[in-house]
Amino acid sequence: MSSYEESMSDILNELYATIIDRQQNPKPGSYTTSLFNAGEDELVKKVGEEAIEVIVAAKGQADLRLIEESADLLYLLWVLLAWRGVTPEQVMTELERRHRK
Repeated sequence: MSSYEESMSDILNELYATIIDRQQNPKPGSYTTSLFNAGEDELVKKVGEEAIEVIVAAKGQADLRLIEESADLLYLLWVLLAWRGVTPEQVMTELERRHRK
């Protein structure tokens, strides 16, 4: 694994760990805590909104905007995974399974 891949993996794992911590130890004023408090319907809606924003950015905005919206989508996807009790490792296992076909 390259240092870039290790760095990316570390960042995503740290993000997920922080999200799990906010789920288990809610923090007043935390955006992540507010997402968990809002409930599944609101969280799913936010993921959908961000997915649309990624599409809009890809179709006519600067690369920086696409990067920003992609980061938002990944974060919200990680929150949704935590909500459902699904781990990033499970997603990575599925990606690996598909890659090896």
